[in-house]
Amino acid sequence: MSDKRLGVIGIVIEDRVSAERVNHILSEHADMIVGRMGIPYREKEVNVIALIVDGTTDQLGSLTGRLGAVPLVTVKSALTKSR
Repeated sequence: MSDKRLGVIGIVIEDRVSAERVNHILSEHADMIVGRMGIPYREKEVNVIALIVDGTTDQLGSLTGRLGAVPLVTVKSALTKSR
């Protein structure tokens, strides 16, 4: 198993219906989520979630891949180079 890495994941949800699926995926990966901040941006009709995560590249790839497959959800991540 590879070493754990610290990172930030940004999620933009453009459809309220997709938010339920996003929250379900996040709860399945809760063990690597260090912190979470969610902001509803009502003027733009989107929701933004910022995550601080600590996990292996495989775990983080699984999380971002599943999130990115949800319709009308955009995901970007930045990870440390090493732990």
